[in-house]
Amino acid sequence: MSELSSPAFGTALTLTLLAGLSTGIGSALAFLVKHTNKRFLTFSLGFSAGIMLYVSFVEIIPEAQESMHAILPESSAAWIATAAFFGGIALIWLIDQLVPEVENPHEMSLIGEMETGMPEEQKLYRMGLFTAMAIAIHNFPEGLAVFFSALSDQNLGIVIATTIALHNIPEGMAVAVPVYFATRNRMKAFSFSFLSGLAEPAGGLIGFLLLKPFLTPLVLSVILAGVAGIMVYISLDELLPTAEEYGEHHLAISGLIVGMGVMAVSLLLLA
Repeated sequence: MSELSSPAFGTALTLTLLAGLSTGIGSALAFLVKHTNKRFLTFSLGFSAGIMLYVSFVEIIPEAQESMHAILPESSAAWIATAAFFGGIALIWLIDQLVPEVENPHEMSLIGEMETGMPEEQKLYRMGLFTAMAIAIHNFPEGLAVFFSALSDQNLGIVIATTIALHNIPEGMAVAVPVYFATRNRMKAFSFSFLSGLAEPAGGLIGFLLLKPFLTPLVLSVILAGVAGIMVYISLDELLPTAEEYGEHHLAISGLIVGMGVMAVSLLLLA
């Protein structure tokens, strides 16, 4: 049990918890503002995608391959890292297929106004409940991404936790708004959103406990490459399409490029 009390474990769990609970920030923001600032949201989603794509291809995959090189021949390490990368994509794609499209947070509608009428309360309440469940399911592999990245490299974990947190904020809004419309109960709407985020630290912790007996440097490197695949899928399937749908194309791309630039400078400063 020494791993559970190690500083690296505590840091990884804390970062995963903070990333997951950012859904609560989204629900709180939904009640503080009358309209969603779609331009800001578009730029932020593009910015998050830029960070996640850049760090996946420039930092995580090379780091995973380099770790494997110390154990395996170079050609074998490259093949295994590539397979793990696409394995991460396959995992999150499979989860997407298992979640009905209506309740899938990757297909979610965000917020219009908070002060419209309250039609079909039962339907709205059900939509909020299932959206919360769907987000909880998606947060499991995201929790793995944050936790194992932080376990491997604290600075990398901070970057990934921050970007995951940014993209969890609109998901929190997507849960809170229909529940609030249906019940007019802010606390209930906030609770649904907040609790859905707890699946993220749960995913990281459960994944760690299940894999701990097998957590050799090679296995950790494979997981890291899989994390890169998960992050690339989230960026291309969720962040960029949502940014495009709710804002201007060029604004989303500007956010993407700025995110890449910020990540590039950060990595150079940390080198």
